[in-house]
Amino acid sequence: MLKCLPFWKGCNRHVDYIDKRHCNLTQIPEDILRYVRTLEELLLDANQIRELPRGFFRLAQLRKLTLSDNEIARLPPDIGNFMSLQELDISRNDITDIPENIKFCRNLQVADFSCNPLSRLPDGFTQLRNLTHLGLNDVSLARLPPDIGSLSNLESLELRENLLKYLPSSLSFLVKLKTLDLGSNVLEDLPETIGSLPSLEELWLDCNELSELPPEIGNLKRLTQIDVSENKLERLPDEMSGLLHLTDLILSQNSIEYLPEGIGNLRKLSILKMDQNQLLHLTPAIGNCIAMQELILTENLLSDVPTSIGRMKLLANFNVDRNRLTEIPKEIGQCSKLGVLSLRDNRVLYLPSEIGNLKELHVLDVSGNRLQHLPITMGSCNLKALWLSENQAQPMLKFQTDYDEDLGTKVLTCFLLPQEAYHTESMENLLKGSVATDQDSRLSWNEHTRSSVKFAGEELDGSEGSDDESHLVRRVTPHPKQLKARHPHLFKEKVIQDLPPSPEAPSSSGEEEVSEDDELHMEYIERHVDFTGLETEAELAEKESKLRRRDTPHHLKNKRIGGADPDSAEEKVRAILAQAITGQSMDEGGSEEVRSLATE
Repeated sequence: MLKCLPFWKGCNRHVDYIDKRHCNLTQIPEDILRYVRTLEELLLDANQIRELPRGFFRLAQLRKLTLSDNEIARLPPDIGNFMSLQELDISRNDITDIPENIKFCRNLQVADFSCNPLSRLPDGFTQLRNLTHLGLNDVSLARLPPDIGSLSNLESLELRENLLKYLPSSLSFLVKLKTLDLGSNVLEDLPETIGSLPSLEELWLDCNELSELPPEIGNLKRLTQIDVSENKLERLPDEMSGLLHLTDLILSQNSIEYLPEGIGNLRKLSILKMDQNQLLHLTPAIGNCIAMQELILTENLLSDVPTSIGRMKLLANFNVDRNRLTEIPKEIGQCSKLGVLSLRDNRVLYLPSEIGNLKELHVLDVSGNRLQHLPITMGSCNLKALWLSENQAQPMLKFQTDYDEDLGTKVLTCFLLPQEAYHTESMENLLKGSVATDQDSRLSWNEHTRSSVKFAGEELDGSEGSDDESHLVRRVTPHPKQLKARHPHLFKEKVIQDLPPSPEAPSSSGEEEVSEDDELHMEYIERHVDFTGLETEAELAEKESKLRRRDTPHHLKNKRIGGADPDSAEEKVRAILAQAITGQSMDEGGSEEVRSLATE
């Protein structure tokens, strides 16, 4: 296999592989058309190609063609000329229709049409009997072809993020199918034929509307992974105990209250995620899952943990945040591989001393509990992070040794212990659909006592005889005339205070007149509406005695302070100082005479 380099102009005979990905191409390079007899693999991903020329389909020997992440809007019918094509990737384009001639690409084994606005498949599509991998993610499919089972060699079928509401019964004919991805659709139920896929190993059903799983799902003996998170499941069928090869079981964000007793038969189960459910009790049979490595039970209603958890010797991550646990069984110390133990937001009072046996424990989160102290044996753990509070600044703290009189043993304590006696509600519980820990936090807003305001003479529906009726009464706003009649002392007329005329501005007539300066001293009391009893007498007196800003008199306008002659100002200052000194000397002389007379 020989790669084509741009400076090899004459290499037009033995080129079978060309890679032009991420080259900012806007069209198919003409140089590629020189190798119609030898080119087998052409990679043109991540460009800006908008159309495929007719000469492009003369590459009859092409076996692999990738055109993903371009701007192609139309796939010509000439695509049927690629009779040797085995792998086709045209995902992430703008193709709205797949031509019927695609059925002539009979050697096609891998096809990916994801992220295109297709909405339907051509009728001849199911004639591609050699297809092994088919990708139809995010193509707005509302239904599958009724004869989808004709693709008997299909091993992987990806249908994520579509609009599928049901599955055709012919799906059971895909006996070689190993991976089936139906996540993010609108499926409300699974057909019984789902159990007729003997080769199925991975089943993805997350983000749908499933309320139950058919019992036939227990027939999938080779199933290793199943994801049914974000559905509406309330229970699991007992037949799931037949999934002996199951390793990953994802059940997050459902409404499951109990796990079947048969869960203990899943000896190969290594990951179980049941966060955000309604789990009330964890069956002791869970201890038989001896291969368990990750157990996530966050945001449930668990009040205890079974002692059989000590059988999980390989358990590395155990998370039971935001439950109702009051104690942790001492058998937790037998999980020798445990590295992360999270007990946040529970009601735990004490930790067992056996927790010191967890030599590989490096993260312990017990914030939001009611711990009085920590066991002295915790010093044996190789902790790198110990969280006692949500707002803790450092992952590790300095502990002191103390003596517990109730237990008669030495314990560890610090400034964060004992913890507060109330339960800390986490912010995640405020999200819609999440499970709170305390019963009080489960009350809806409508259940809280609320006061109401109503008009006088009116009664709310259903509120007659209620003891919780509010004493607040809404009254009609009175008219200003009514307010004036009720409170006449609040409406004062304008008061004009006349001052005697200034001698510097004599009046031209014998009658007494008001000068412009006097008008500045007129006090105005504006009419306003107020409520009685809201202001004290002291506040009213203070309000009347406040300084008011007056306008500058007319005869003093355009005059500046300190605008006099500086020489005359200096002379006035000297005269004032001299007068002060003379007065001081006279005072001193008078005082001396008084002293002399007193001595005589």
